[in-house]
Amino acid sequence: MLLWKGHCSVHGRFTLASVNEIRTRIPGVNILVHPECQYEVAEAADFVGSTERIIKIIEAAPAGSSWAIGTELNLVKRLASAHPDKNIHFLDKSVCYCSTMNRIDLPHLVGAMEALVLGRVVNQISVDPRTSSEARTALDRMLSLA
Repeated sequence: MLLWKGHCSVHGRFTLASVNEIRTRIPGVNILVHPECQYEVAEAADFVGSTERIIKIIEAAPAGSSWAIGTELNLVKRLASAHPDKNIHFLDKSVCYCSTMNRIDLPHLVGAMEALVLGRVVNQISVDPRTSSEARTALDRMLSLA
């Protein structure tokens, strides 16, 4: 797998100190983080997984289990609401939501589609042909695994 120096401001907030603090505060807590977290955080976690995997792990977890989840706040809140029989916490004390993820909703989709109908392309991203070709290859490989 080829990796590049990407960055997520939300997942970048989680630190090894966050993991250690919550393990001290909640004995027996399971740490579950998204792979976009820092390497040290992922290494210290009990589980690392994509958004879908995080959801499945929580769904399968036994009632009464405790979880500290290192990913976007709204997902953690949804999981806590959907699974009141489990003790679900946000991994970091300073709660941070992702404004980019919050734009993935029906009103923003409608706005983008209406703009396309009017012939306006919004938020178009352009890259050089080599990057485009390599990105296409990576995307095709990813989709073939789905």
